[in-house]
Amino acid sequence: MTSAAAALGADGFTNALGLPAARRVAVVMVDGLGMGLLRKYAAHAPFLRENLASARILSSAFPSTTAASLASLGTGLAPGQHGMVGYDVLDPAQDAVVNMLGRWDAAVDPLVWQPHPTVFERVAEQLPVVTVSHPRFETSPMTRAALRGGAFAGADAIHAQIDAAARHLAAAPTMLMYFYVNDLDKAGHRWGIDSPHWLRALEDLDAALRLLARRVPSDTLLLLTADHGMVDVPAPQRIDYSARPDLLEGVAHTGGEPRMLHLYLAPGAGAVERDALALRWHEAYGSRAWVLTRDEAVEAGYFGPVREEVLPRIGDLLVLAREGIALLDGRRVQPAAFEMVGQHGSLTRAERDIPLITLATPAAAGGTRGRRGKGARRG
Repeated sequence: MTSAAAALGADGFTNALGLPAARRVAVVMVDGLGMGLLRKYAAHAPFLRENLASARILSSAFPSTTAASLASLGTGLAPGQHGMVGYDVLDPAQDAVVNMLGRWDAAVDPLVWQPHPTVFERVAEQLPVVTVSHPRFETSPMTRAALRGGAFAGADAIHAQIDAAARHLAAAPTMLMYFYVNDLDKAGHRWGIDSPHWLRALEDLDAALRLLARRVPSDTLLLLTADHGMVDVPAPQRIDYSARPDLLEGVAHTGGEPRMLHLYLAPGAGAVERDALALRWHEAYGSRAWVLTRDEAVEAGYFGPVREEVLPRIGDLLVLAREGIALLDGRRVQPAAFEMVGQHGSLTRAERDIPLITLATPAAAGGTRGRRGKGARRG
């Protein structure tokens, strides 16, 4: 989004991605569309396949989960700065685990939790900004925390969203637009990425994007990206680690997601207790997961620079799935969580590699509706 703002000529932004100058830029954010998935199932997405050769490979935020990645997209900041460091994380003020997505805790003020101005707020001071998404997200805490700013165009069905996007883009001579689509992610979680349901969702998405590319004004730069990829985890590998009391000895809270756990030690516990816990997790899952202390993860830069207020939101110990497993705390999660097939959150390329695809280039720049290039590259 910061590069898109710079491409529009907005002051205060750097075009790190080298995007072409445009009067209008629309960024379509497809929840759950990893680069590996797009390549594997390109035959089901002929429009995207036409543009796949010129795609760039980006890396999602860490953890590779919607709250962290959308907050990074919306603010231009790393999770260590915007503070949304997982799906469920510790709120030190309450000494309680809170959700960062659809079940936001009423005691957590989104503007305090994520105090930095968003890209949308900064751009809206200079030119029109519009978000196209489901109506229920307009005033959600997640939106207020990380995607606030500009106008909101709500519509439920994808074709109604396309109508709204085309109408708003045509109504102003210049604009930054954010267009969020989440049907693919929902299908992946429920049925898995190898299911007919997911493939049908991909086919529907592809057809909708082709229509959108045809309908945007000719001076529009239309981009597609994602927040994370996804892996399927078979039922026997969805593990209830609460059945192992030794793995929770000295743990006050568990958070994160099934492929990236945050383990928070009880008050008074120190390095000795933490290291003993790490050893037990290494012995239990060390061949299938990475086990890191908070200090190791921060030093490695996984969360980017970390604000002092954000540091205690990160677990004392982190467990990152390396193979196709999901680790769940059966005491805390709902039984339905064990039925979720598609998972994400960890460091694997399947979860972190995401596409940046140009679906339409401004005509003034010699563009076409989906120009082909010479090969996918990292950006």
